[in-house]
This record gives sequence, structure tokens and C-alpha cells, in this order.
Amino acid sequence: MKILLMEDDPVLGDIIAGYLREYYDVEHAFDSKEAQEMIDEKRYDLFIFDINVPGKSGIELIREIRSFNDTTPAIIITAYGDTKHLKESFDAGAHDYVRKPFELEELKVRIENSRKLFHIEQNTPVKLTDELTYYPHKQTVKNKNDEHKLSPKEAQILDYFIAHPHRLISQEELLQNIWEFDQLPSGATLRSYIRSLREVIGGQKIVTQRGMGYRFE
Repeated sequence: MKILLMEDDPVLGDIIAGYLREYYDVEHAFDSKEAQEMIDEKRYDLFIFDINVPGKSGIELIREIRSFNDTTPAIIITAYGDTKHLKESFDAGAHDYVRKPFELEELKVRIENSRKLFHIEQNTPVKLTDELTYYPHKQTVKNKNDEHKLSPKEAQILDYFIAHPHRLISQEELLQNIWEFDQLPSGATLRSYIRSLREVIGGQKIVTQRGMGYRFE
């Protein structure tokens, strides 16, 4: 699980990052400019942003990220005790928050809840149909008689669909969240992966809305 932590306090940031690195792959940014550069270069499974950092606030950065259809889950760290900042965080696109001061174990609990909620590196088998089961950690789809190994990109696309069921997902959103910025493929390449997935899990699971995107049922 790859996490981007944005915390400008060097002591607190090192303490949080050091603790979380015992369990996750964590990178640490000290301000919004550095965080944005890292996001442009790499794909993360979870953002943990402090509100008060130099440059854009954590809330402003989440709002900007969401404007580019990046749906990476985001936890806000806040020293504020009022509901105004919490409402702004959720409105911007955060899904959870933790108030300072907090126990490191509390943050880990919230991360684990995010992992389950968004199926991040989910190792629990996923029932696709009565006959088909997906095993994320092995990137395989099984029925009673056969086992099909997905390619890494097919597995990433399926993981993304599973994490966002019954929601219209545009081609641009898939491209931006599955591929690195400098490696974005053509729309034809994405359609090829979708076609291959349908051959494995059934065409009815991934519904195309022409000109708009896909929906996972």
C-alpha cells in the first residue's frame, strides 16, 4: 500500500512516516508544491494531508486533485476543533480525518479502514458472479473448473472498478488513475484491456455508456 503523507512539521512528519513505514510504503512531502510534484510522477493508494502547510492547504490540494478526476482516498489531519474545516474537507473530497493530537495507532486504524472501504490491496476474494471469484493478491479469476491469470494492468483496472461499483467512470479517470502521467496509453489500448476483462468476467459486468465511460455492475 503506497501512501503520500503531507506534513510540514519535520519532527511530527518524521515520527508519523517512521511509524507508518513499519507497515506501508510511505513517502513524505513537506508542502503542497512538493506533494503535487510527487503526485504528478507517481500513483498512490492513499493521501494523508495536513490542512496547514505552506502553499495550498491540504483542503485546497484535495480540491485541485479531484478537479482532475483523481479519486485516490484522502485522510485529512487537522488541529482545528470546529466543524467548519471538517465540512470543507469533506466537500473538497476527503473521506476521513484525524484531529491533532492523535495516537499513531488511531491513524493506522483509519488507514486500515480506508484499505477495506476502498479495497486497497484487498486480499479477500471478491465474488463477481455465482460462478466467478476474483483473488486480488494472485490477480486471478476462478470458476469451478478454470483459473485465469490477469495481466497486471487488467488486475489494476478490475481493482479500480471493484472499488467504485455502480458509478460512471470516464475513460480519462481510468487512464489517470491506472497509468503514470508520462505513460498514458491511447483510448484504443484501454478499450483493448476492457475487452480482455470482459472475456474473463463476462460482458454484463462492465457496462459501456457510449461517449461517457464505463460502469461496473
